[in-house]
Amino acid sequence: MCSLRQFAGWMLGLLLIGSTVVIAAEPKFPTADQIEVLPADAKQTKIVLIAGSNAFKPGEHEYVAGCALLADLLKQTPGVAPVLALDWPKKPETLAGAKSVVMLFDGGDKHGLLKDDRLAQIQKLSDNGAGFVCLHQLCDVPKDLGERTRGFIGGTFEKGHSSRAHWITEFKTFADHPVSRGVAPFKIDDGYLFKLRFVPDMKGITPLLKTVSPKAASQELTNDSIVAWLYDRPTGGRSFTFTGTHLHASYAEPGYRRFLVNGILWTAGVEIPSSGAPVNLATEDVSKYLKPVAATAAK
Repeated sequence: MCSLRQFAGWMLGLLLIGSTVVIAAEPKFPTADQIEVLPADAKQTKIVLIAGSNAFKPGEHEYVAGCALLADLLKQTPGVAPVLALDWPKKPETLAGAKSVVMLFDGGDKHGLLKDDRLAQIQKLSDNGAGFVCLHQLCDVPKDLGERTRGFIGGTFEKGHSSRAHWITEFKTFADHPVSRGVAPFKIDDGYLFKLRFVPDMKGITPLLKTVSPKAASQELTNDSIVAWLYDRPTGGRSFTFTGTHLHASYAEPGYRRFLVNGILWTAGVEIPSSGAPVNLATEDVSKYLKPVAATAAK
């Protein structure tokens, strides 16, 4: 038996428009009026999240949905003001004064940083000590830009040397670092970039996560197994890179969410609580960040 209120809610959630049935599931996918909304209080810590707007397979490379979800999680930390941008900020004031920039878009030959003067803008942010967060393919850059990009984030994927593959990993132990505070073990099916090129002698690099394919001949965890790391830039500024984040479903793991949010906050210079950053999210809400799709009913 259901209450009258529950029944009414279900009826309101089912909207019949011609032959199309649209299920209203309280979507959290960002609308145009939520893009590049600057903080009302200039004293807040501004963190800009740049999401690629192109589509891939449903549930994979969900750049917009992932950044929107992370932005909502960041809002749970007092004094933090996330700003969401698509592809690249259109307003010059969006990047101005940013304490950190989170980037989640295509890499390789289609790398979003290869367009216009974006690398110059990243250089300016770096010179000003801004933090960088590079998720999934962001460390995959053309070889001739490898050294320059390593100056920003410490390590890069190099075609012909590095590798990428998918497998399931359960991360149970974490580095002794503020980014690991409150991070519970988590198990994810992800697509990793590994066997990367790092700065000489790994100077300034703090490995966070290592994993190796269960199909690999050797299960030894070496520097070739690093898939997440921190980089203290010698000129000032911090960077956090995780080559996972391929599947949107992984955000259902609390430890995974906290690991990412802690890393973002660390790059922005925000103190991470001893129990870790708050990352409250109902499991059923994870999918609500995906772009709504109308289902067509048979006549």
